[in-house]
Amino acid sequence: MERRTLGAAALEVGAIGLGCMPMSWAYTTSEQIGENSLRTIHAALDHGATLLDTADMYGPFTNELLIGRVLRERRPDAFVSTKVGLLVGEQHIVANGRPSYVRRACDASLRRLQTDVIDLYQLHRADPEVPIEETWGAMAELVTAGKVRSLGLCAVGARALRRSAGAPIHETTLRQLQRIQQIFPVSAVQAELSVWSPEALTGLLPWCEARGVGFLAAMPLGNGFLSGTLTPGSGFEPDDVRARHPRFTAEMMAANQPIVAGLRRIAQRHGEATPAQVALAWLLAQGRHVIPVPGAKKQRWAVENIKAARLPLTAKDLQEIRALPPAQGSWE
Repeated sequence: MERRTLGAAALEVGAIGLGCMPMSWAYTTSEQIGENSLRTIHAALDHGATLLDTADMYGPFTNELLIGRVLRERRPDAFVSTKVGLLVGEQHIVANGRPSYVRRACDASLRRLQTDVIDLYQLHRADPEVPIEETWGAMAELVTAGKVRSLGLCAVGARALRRSAGAPIHETTLRQLQRIQQIFPVSAVQAELSVWSPEALTGLLPWCEARGVGFLAAMPLGNGFLSGTLTPGSGFEPDDVRARHPRFTAEMMAANQPIVAGLRRIAQRHGEATPAQVALAWLLAQGRHVIPVPGAKKQRWAVENIKAARLPLTAKDLQEIRALPPAQGSWE
């Protein structure tokens, strides 16, 4: 399995990671079955994935506890990434970047994950009430203390903070990166990037490439849409984020089918490939610093995703993907 490197820490991970969030948070609750999730994580590790991506807010806390059950048996096989900086209330999510909180949160994550060190500790969101330098400085102290190996930043993207008129979509994140890079090296940036959400290709991805910073491509399958397994109008459970997602109305899902059809045509030229694998292979073709982190709840999908690293797209394939129509439906 191909290996890729994360930033200044020179930590290696498999070409494709596993996003564990859907096992405990934001997606179809009826499919969040603990034993199935455990089997999915084990299968991903067995097939060459190493990066397990989570956050303390997923659940909240239950996703880290789930991964901890795996790490108790297989810590050497895994590269553990978790996040800090967001607190979940009954009806809201708030940022907390106070240094004292960051230290407490790290210790709590270590306990839940059943490990003595976190490979990549990411700031989920900057706290508007706390200078980001103070939050990042506290995270850097965790590296010095041996509790964390490297630091990363999650981007403020199209869904979380709409840009001002004419401003680059990741302008806020780029400013944050410039500031924190002066305090302690950034090893990875996590941001949404996929065939139907390519905004990070301009600005954010070049910033990472120029500095040798790893890029974790979040939602690389467009919340499942690019897999071609979702039917327009089939609906979602009320607690599924896609039930309120502007690109998952029946109308928009139907309008965006040409994107999936294009991926499927390319997949058919490669024999047993799937649209999801084509979408992930496209991301890998964007540079050696790009690491897709698709979410999965079932073994079948996790293994299929990991095998995308063996799918060599041709110049013709990449040209066809570039020519696909842009996704319809606003993120607002």
